[in-house]
Amino acid sequence: MMKKALMILLLVWVLSLSACGSDPVSTGTKHSTFTPSSTVVAERAILPRLYDAVGTVQAKTDVRVEAMVTGRVLKVLVRPGDKVAAGDDLVVLDSRASKSRLERSRQAKSSAASMVSQAESVLAAAQAAYAKADTTYQRMSTLHDQKVVTAEEVEKAESAFLQAKAHLSQAKQGVAAAQARTREAGEVVQEAEIGLGYTTIMAQDSGEVAKRLVDPGDLAFPGKELLTLHTGGSLHLEAMVRESLIGKVKLGDSMIVQVTALGNDPLSGTVEEIEPLADPVTRSFMVKVRLPEVPGLYPGMFGRLMVPLGEVESVLVLEAAVMRVGQLETVMVQTEQEWQPVHVRTGKVYGDRVEVLSGLSGGEVVGLAGPVEGGQQ
Repeated sequence: MMKKALMILLLVWVLSLSACGSDPVSTGTKHSTFTPSSTVVAERAILPRLYDAVGTVQAKTDVRVEAMVTGRVLKVLVRPGDKVAAGDDLVVLDSRASKSRLERSRQAKSSAASMVSQAESVLAAAQAAYAKADTTYQRMSTLHDQKVVTAEEVEKAESAFLQAKAHLSQAKQGVAAAQARTREAGEVVQEAEIGLGYTTIMAQDSGEVAKRLVDPGDLAFPGKELLTLHTGGSLHLEAMVRESLIGKVKLGDSMIVQVTALGNDPLSGTVEEIEPLADPVTRSFMVKVRLPEVPGLYPGMFGRLMVPLGEVESVLVLEAAVMRVGQLETVMVQTEQEWQPVHVRTGKVYGDRVEVLSGLSGGEVVGLAGPVEGGQQ
């Protein structure tokens, strides 16, 4: 039995030596030959730690274009995206009713002017009659004092004088009334002229047409929006900053703004307004940041306001070195013998470099994608 046990132990020892000298078990991974076009070194860098406050790009001023009078739309002279200057014609309304009203008011003014002329003629006659009656009355009074005429003749002259005085007063009132009608008619003419001017709607300030809400044939009336204009020059980002971070935002601060539609290039904005009242639901404050004039930047775009929270040490690598297949991100790292693929997770983009959140520690030599021989599995 002892001899048999020794034989079994010897056999196990031989098999163990055979296993140690054999090739390792394949993991199913086939290493490829990678030839980089160039190499870079993953760098450790101090980066600002930022909080993304989401917001929307808005025009500095939105102007509602409305009609001041009721009328049918004849022409719409602009389209969304058109640039307009102050005084440019935007919408033309049917002016026939306004022209008719203006003509009637002018005729009424002309009639009132004729009435003034007639009243002034009556006044001139009344003044002449009054002057004659006054002279006669004064002369008869003097003659009565001289015992030349009777008291009855004096009374008759006095009665004529009083009548002429009353007629003069009436003539003056008639002139005043005619002049008042003329002024009223002039005001009506002025209103009609203004109303006729309102049938052509013009831009009150320079800007850009954002919305067109009316077409020829539609009825325009006061209170109905016809167009929306973006005016006031540069755009701004309206972002909601939570109450715990609002102390880090000050008026006049220069802050980074990221507009997704413009790509990875950040914009430098200036804080121009902080609403002092927090939203009771979100506990956030509205912050408005003036943006520079950039081609392709339009109201309504999505943007992020980068609120600085401090600094953090991280790893940066050229974004061109990151190979992406779906959501899988890989970089090729040089080892002592070959290039090995390393899975990474990236973060924010800084120009042509991207932050590596995991997978690299800094100092690694990373290859930029080049021709691959033999493929990779």
